[in-house]
Amino acid sequence: MQKEMDKLQAAVEAILFTMGESVEVAKIASAIGHDEETTRKLIRGMMDRYDKEDRGIRIIELEDSFQLCTKKEMYEYLIRVARQPRRYTLTEVLLETLSIVAYKQPVTRLEIEKIRGVKSDHAVNKLVEYGLVEEKGRLEAPGRPLLFGTTEEFLRRFSLQSLDELPSVNPEQIEYFKEEAEDEAQLTLNV
Repeated sequence: MQKEMDKLQAAVEAILFTMGESVEVAKIASAIGHDEETTRKLIRGMMDRYDKEDRGIRIIELEDSFQLCTKKEMYEYLIRVARQPRRYTLTEVLLETLSIVAYKQPVTRLEIEKIRGVKSDHAVNKLVEYGLVEEKGRLEAPGRPLLFGTTEEFLRRFSLQSLDELPSVNPEQIEYFKEEAEDEAQLTLNV
């Protein structure tokens, strides 16, 4: 029985390592000849084992998929071998735009600009370039504007399994933001 379990775990590890990206549970289950629930339990057991053994790799869960990746604590060692990996800084503008996309998705550029009150082409383009936001289709409206949403990379970078884990916004805070925006708009009109 243990030999069979070891063989299944080795197969899952090989699949996740080779694919390099997240792999849907259904595909893994099909490959190893088990149902999705059994496969999930098997992989979560592997996740626990990797943590206990303090390995340099870990398995993360992203919505209904799993991915093998390097532990954050190993980053400095990777830099020594691979030189400086591509890093980017999320400015306040990018974080603000990313927050709007994360909470309102799928969202058009125009909707983002209405919320922010300024043009957002550069911010959206940078987030797409960084792999945090992607095109999710087109809105069925005149001009068929692009719809944007977050990516798996967004989930990875912010250590989220799914969008359901995004913090909820306090209704009192929303009211405060609305009042602040209205006051700001009033000041603009009076100038």
